[in-house]
Amino acid sequence: MKKSIFITFLLVAFAYTAQAQEISPNALGLRLGDGNGFGAEVSYQRALGMNNRLELDLGLRSDNNFDGFSLAGLYQWVWLLDGNFNWYAGVGGGVASYDYKPDFPGYNGSETFIFGAGDIGIEYNFDIPLQISLDARPEFAFGNYNDNLDFDIALGIRYRF
Repeated sequence: MKKSIFITFLLVAFAYTAQAQEISPNALGLRLGDGNGFGAEVSYQRALGMNNRLELDLGLRSDNNFDGFSLAGLYQWVWLLDGNFNWYAGVGGGVASYDYKPDFPGYNGSETFIFGAGDIGIEYNFDIPLQISLDARPEFAFGNYNDNLDFDIALGIRYRF
């Protein structure tokens, strides 16, 4: 009986390690998206474990009605999908500041607010130190911002090191 439990334990442990992958310790690049207006973000990822990482994004947004910037931080879980493909999901938040144009109805001046965010996406790690990703990030703003829910879809290109 002890022998069969031990063998079962070894098989389960082997299966788990066969599915585990290591994510890059660091990745730095750009995240180009379109939520409310086109935006670009400088994106940095830092591994916190074998399958977890922190992503920090400093972004600029521009629209017909406003210009702004944001700083977002997300904790992400990463899972192996197939070969060099991974998928990930995360949660976090950040702070943003928008400067509204004078003809934008109901708003004038600027506003700084905080937001909560989720993240889900897919990424491909090339054999060279390059990563490309596509993700969706819903953001919910807390403040007087016109549209409290923003759904951002973005393409990311990062150098892994």
